[in-house]
Amino acid sequence: MQYKNYITRNGYEALKDELHHLVTKERPSITATITWAAGNGDRSENGDYIYGKRRLREIDKRIYILTKKLEHAEIVDYSKHIGSDKVYFGVTVTILRNNITEQTVKIVGQDEINPVANYISWTAPLAKLLLGKAIGDVFKLRIHDNNEEIEILDVDYSI
Repeated sequence: MQYKNYITRNGYEALKDELHHLVTKERPSITATITWAAGNGDRSENGDYIYGKRRLREIDKRIYILTKKLEHAEIVDYSKHIGSDKVYFGVTVTILRNNITEQTVKIVGQDEINPVANYISWTAPLAKLLLGKAIGDVFKLRIHDNNEEIEILDVDYSI
């Protein structure tokens, strides 16, 4: 089963950069350490060898995961929506929660989530409700027993 990995251009480039770093820098460095450590004799008590093999498995697993994510990536070009007052993938949205708290979130792909920067996945409950709505729209967000009134104050498609 194939799935689409919706992602922004910046998110795609970040995944590509991480993969390139692992393949061209980290993996060759660890491989060299393992080769050197293996030449030192008994491998059963050789910390450099044991750690190196473990780290190599971690790197190879991450390389596999990144490769799959990039294979299934679908870059969403939100530039065609610039100037729109509607919420689409890639937009930064300013909302008002319960007429009290203002919050700004950016709707991004699952591999770009960053709570510190308020980047939320397009699959998050809030994002699902925001998508397709416009500035001025008011709706209810229900999570468990909590109901919040959300109003869209602004959308920003700048990069």
